[in-house]
Amino acid sequence: MTLAATLRPGESLGDRVMKVDHAGEHGAVCIYRGQRWIAAVLSPSLVPELALNQAHEERHRAIFAAELARRGVRRCRSYFLCAAGGLTLGLVTGLLGRRAIAATTVAVERVMLRHLDEQRLALRDDPGAIAAIDSIADEEAEHHDASARMMGASTVPLRALMAVVALSTEAVIWLGMNL
Repeated sequence: MTLAATLRPGESLGDRVMKVDHAGEHGAVCIYRGQRWIAAVLSPSLVPELALNQAHEERHRAIFAAELARRGVRRCRSYFLCAAGGLTLGLVTGLLGRRAIAATTVAVERVMLRHLDEQRLALRDDPGAIAAIDSIADEEAEHHDASARMMGASTVPLRALMAVVALSTEAVIWLGMNL
């Protein structure tokens, strides 16, 4: 599969992908932020893990921000859309409980890991982009795997939630690539 993008004059595919990845990491920070706010009241035992994951996502966002600065490009137009959507998703899934929080992470990370693999192939001649992607991939896989264990058996409601989250994640990526 190839990455489809509407590029502006002078913009490379690597520039656009780094912009979208940066915005996506910002959205992930906001998901965890919303989940932490709710978990602090409803599931306090989850707060340390959510805080650790949020810290990872903040570091990932900083990696992509540094790559954008190195390239001399501005952040993605979808940056604030990712923030609003991420915070909303975090608050809603926080209210739905521990397994919904885990299912959300599984769904988001499953989409992201697939996109990171596609990006590695498409950007193989862009060492800066590859280095940024490679520096975050292991932690994203750890988030997925830990959340899959926490989620446990998949139920119909969880599968429905995961489908909605995955579709929303794909839509935000598409918008970022084409805005």
